[in-house]
Amino acid sequence: MLFAAQLDLVSRDVEPGRESAFLVLLAFLAAFGFIRTSARMIRSPRFSWWPGNVEAGGVHIHHLVWGISLLLLAGFSAFVSDLDAPWWQITSIAFGIGAGLTLDEFALWLRLDDVYWSEQGRESIDAVIVATLVAGLIVVGVQPFDLDETASILGTTAATVLILVVCSIAFAKGRIMLGVVAFFVPVVGVVAATRLAKPNSPWARRRYRGTRAERLERARHRYSADRRSERIGTRIRDAIGGTPTPDQDPDRPS
Repeated sequence: MLFAAQLDLVSRDVEPGRESAFLVLLAFLAAFGFIRTSARMIRSPRFSWWPGNVEAGGVHIHHLVWGISLLLLAGFSAFVSDLDAPWWQITSIAFGIGAGLTLDEFALWLRLDDVYWSEQGRESIDAVIVATLVAGLIVVGVQPFDLDETASILGTTAATVLILVVCSIAFAKGRIMLGVVAFFVPVVGVVAATRLAKPNSPWARRRYRGTRAERLERARHRYSADRRSERIGTRIRDAIGGTPTPDQDPDRPS
């Protein structure tokens, strides 16, 4: 009874913040893990007993629809209400679940096409990894831009512009993960901005021409699918999201 009273006191004293971010991250990972596992079970003939896709009037309802609905509901509730415990915890969990269901089909709403099990569908896995990284950094207390509150307005503005520039260069070079981390740890963006761009990136297409054509060849060699680092990345994506198929089954789950 004393322990329950202590828990009640803590719940009343805790304010939404990093605790809320932790709940969002936890719910996000749980929802993504569940829905991706469910999709893989539907895909496998060994789990014929597992429920299939949700349909209404012959229309296949993708799970991103439920995810977007949860995001809207949780976001609206957070904006219009002064949430106290346990409602801010419930809202955080609902938002995390919605984000997990939605980002699992990131490639679909990016391309407006059902590419869930195609090679392009790997973009959903990348989006989930990036979101997990961002949320994880926030949970551990790392602040975006990592600026000193005592800095002058001019210094803060200059630092912000510099960080945005190096992050933009990192994104243009196809180094999305490092570009995201750079918002929290700026030195990572400097490293990413000075490294070789990926061969299919906007930076490589625009700048690795003419006298710089040798850089494109170096980039193709460095990011070849046969290189050990690329093979490891492929195996990690396959382990998380399943192996993509060149020709998708029209009855594939999503």
